[in-house]
Amino acid sequence: MADVRTICAVSGTRADFGLLRWTLEAIRRHPGLALRLVATGAHLDPAFGDTASEIEALGFEPAASVPLGTLGGSEREIGHALGGATQRLSDVLADLRPDMLLILGDRYEMLAAAQAATVARVPICHLHGGESTEGAIDEAIRHAITKMAHVHCVAAEPYARRVRQLGESPASVHVVGATGLDAIARLRLLDGAALDDDLGYAVGAAHLLVTFHPETLSDANPATALAGLLAALDRRRDSVVTITGANADAGGTAINGQLAAFAAQRPNVHFTPSLGQLRYLSLAAASAAVVGNSSSGLIEVPSLGVPTVNIGDRQRARLRAPSVIDCAGDAAAIAAALDRAMTADMRRIAARRENPYGEPGAAAKVAAILRDTDLDGILVKRFHDWPEPD
Repeated sequence: MADVRTICAVSGTRADFGLLRWTLEAIRRHPGLALRLVATGAHLDPAFGDTASEIEALGFEPAASVPLGTLGGSEREIGHALGGATQRLSDVLADLRPDMLLILGDRYEMLAAAQAATVARVPICHLHGGESTEGAIDEAIRHAITKMAHVHCVAAEPYARRVRQLGESPASVHVVGATGLDAIARLRLLDGAALDDDLGYAVGAAHLLVTFHPETLSDANPATALAGLLAALDRRRDSVVTITGANADAGGTAINGQLAAFAAQRPNVHFTPSLGQLRYLSLAAASAAVVGNSSSGLIEVPSLGVPTVNIGDRQRARLRAPSVIDCAGDAAAIAAALDRAMTADMRRIAARRENPYGEPGAAAKVAAILRDTDLDGILVKRFHDWPEPD
C-alpha cells in the first residue's frame, strides 16, 4: 500500500458539498490520505449562488474546476452538461492520477465523474447508494453509479441490502450512516439574535424554511407543480418564510424565477439562491417546519427536532422519520400538512429526534474505509447473485 493514498472527490452543488464537508475534512486530516477536490456544476454558476466561493471560504482549495455552462433550463442543456462533464473530468483524472474517486449521491455530475473514472480505471467509492427517489431521474443515476462503483458507503441497512441485491459484493458494502449528520454534531449553529443578525431579518417562532426542486420524471410543467406550494404559503402571512433556490436540474431556473418574484411581492417572504450549510442548518433548527421536496428534510432535519412537510413524489420511497409529513402538491393538501406540522403533538414527535439514517460519525468511517480498502484487483468485479446461492 502506498504511504499516502490520493483521493479525488467531486462536488457539483451546495447540497452535496454540505453532505461531503466533514468527510473531506477527515480525509484532509488523515495521515495516510491526500485530498484532491474538484468543483463543478452549480458551484461555478452565479445563477445558483456561485457556491465555489463557499468551498474556498471553508479552506478547501479545489485542485480543478470544471464549468458546465448554462444549467437548470431544459433537458437538452442537462444532456449537454453531462457530456461535457464526462469529457472534462476525464482530463482532470488523467492529470491528477488519483488512487480512488469519491462521489456522493445521484446527480448527473456524479454520473459523469463515474463514467470518466470507469474508463480511466480509477476505483470508485460511492456514498449514499441504495436509496430510492422514484420521482426523479436521480433514481436511475444512483443505481447506475452503484454498478460502476467498487466501494459502497451507505446510510442504513435497508440501503445496504439493496446494493447487495444489485449484485455487489457484500464485502464492498459498508453501513456508515448519513454523512450530513456530522455537520449537525460538529457545527455550532446560530440561534436567536445571532441568526437574525446574520440573515438581516427576524425569524420568529412560526418560521418556515422552504426548498422546492423540479420533479424530473413528472410530465407537469415546473411552474404548475410550484403553484400549490405558493398558494399554501400565501395563506400563512403570520409566518416569516425563507425560500432557498432550486437546484440545477431541468426546470430549476424557471422555478427560481417564480420563487424570487413571489418573495419580492411579500414582506414576510425572503428568497436566496443559497444559504450555505451553517445558515441552512441553523435556520432549519429555528423553524416551525421545513417544507418542500429536498432530501435534507428527510435525512438531516429529523436530527434537529423539527417537523418536515414533504411535498409530492420526488423523495418517494426514501426512509423517513416519524416527524416527516407527506402530502400531495395541491394547495389544500400542503396547507393541511402545514397545519399538522404546527401542532403540539407533531412538535413532540419531532422533539424525539428519531432518525433512520443513524448517528453522526460517518466521516471518520469513510476516511478509514478509503485508506484500508485493498485496491489490488479491485477493478475486476464479480456479479453476486441475489439471493446468495446455497
